[in-house]
Amino acid sequence: MRAVDLIRKKRDGGELTPDEIAFLIRGYVEGTVPDYQMSAWAMAVVWRGMTPAETASLTLEMARSGDQVDLGPIEGIKVDKHSTGGVGDKTTILLAPLVASAGVPVAKMSGRGLGHTGGTIDKLESIPGFRVELSREQFLEQVSRHGLAVISQSGNITPADKLLYGLRDVTATVESIPLIASSIMSKKIAAGADAIVLDVKVGGGAFMKTLDEAISLAEAMVRIGTDVGRETIAVLTSMDQPLGLAIGNALEVREAIETLKGGGPADLKELCLTLGAHMLVLGGVADDETSARAKLEERLSSGYALKKLKELIAAQGGSPSVVDNPAMLPSASRVLEVKAEESGYVSGIEAERLGIAAMLLGAGRETKADAIDPAAGVVLRRKVGDEVAAGDVLAELHVNERPQARIEEALRLAREAFRLQSRPCRPEPLVYAIVSAEGVRRLA
Repeated sequence: MRAVDLIRKKRDGGELTPDEIAFLIRGYVEGTVPDYQMSAWAMAVVWRGMTPAETASLTLEMARSGDQVDLGPIEGIKVDKHSTGGVGDKTTILLAPLVASAGVPVAKMSGRGLGHTGGTIDKLESIPGFRVELSREQFLEQVSRHGLAVISQSGNITPADKLLYGLRDVTATVESIPLIASSIMSKKIAAGADAIVLDVKVGGGAFMKTLDEAISLAEAMVRIGTDVGRETIAVLTSMDQPLGLAIGNALEVREAIETLKGGGPADLKELCLTLGAHMLVLGGVADDETSARAKLEERLSSGYALKKLKELIAAQGGSPSVVDNPAMLPSASRVLEVKAEESGYVSGIEAERLGIAAMLLGAGRETKADAIDPAAGVVLRRKVGDEVAAGDVLAELHVNERPQARIEEALRLAREAFRLQSRPCRPEPLVYAIVSAEGVRRLA
């Protein structure tokens, strides 16, 4: 078997066998298939696509390329949640304890942020003392005892995906549904979950800009999960404006705590109830979405979910007092206001511009080596549909010491992110569709 023959086969529209895909992936990890041949194969995939069987084989082979987590010692059905990435997406911080408080164990490995999308691990690290590194034994023991753990991904989870993603990033081969789907699902399968809920973001602040693209990606991922024996469902949600009001690590933790206390932005609470309901159904503790949602609402109102967040923080070395006193979280030395220059109604908020603005202030990374300022970020004071008068504050920029040029650029981006019109308007629906093995159920 030769790599050049497999490249030619895919270039000409052929279907690779599981053994042929295994040859390519194992050879790439071992160094016997060089970058230039793997990039040629990836470009052939971009042009020719992959069959569902090929995509499933690629996913499994990447999952097997490194460590795989066995969650078998933990009782119950373990359900994982994955977001395809957005701006202000702090759902895991409140969704994980909410779902765990309702009886579904959550054993979650999360990533760090890069670019304009934030990472759950960076956000949790803004909590004083919180440890994101646990041994495999500590991880399993904590989930068994508390029903919940959130840690950073192991360095040897899906090394084939890390190599292939880095190659795709510099060879213009990122935009391929089979390659995106297999990248996401290989990590989820290697992490050991029994069932998976996918939050597929759609809109200007997401990777998938249109609903049709997002449905195609969701269908591919659900098919992969089903084919490898993991019950999988995808919820397609809007990222045409940031989720909630806070963008930035400590700011988002503070907002998650506020939401668990019964306050917080309506869209953040609604999304967590929607995703959480599907997790409870897949986890076998509720018969349908309606009863699952009612159970989650009770866990919120009773304070059980908030108590579970305290448990998580204490178990991983942090100070649970931060839940009662969020002022313990890092805060910025300066807050700069972005004001409306005219009156009207907010008709749009470009999430990606605000994500980049937060990154420039220190809340995100341009490269993997960049340090994070946990206090930096952006807080929205208006959302789509809100009426504003000239001079009203649209957003606040939280910043410590940064080069003035970066602060000015962040201010410019924040101003440009808001679009106003003279007529009243409504925001896009929060949830567009549900994709499962049974098909696509459109909600909007």
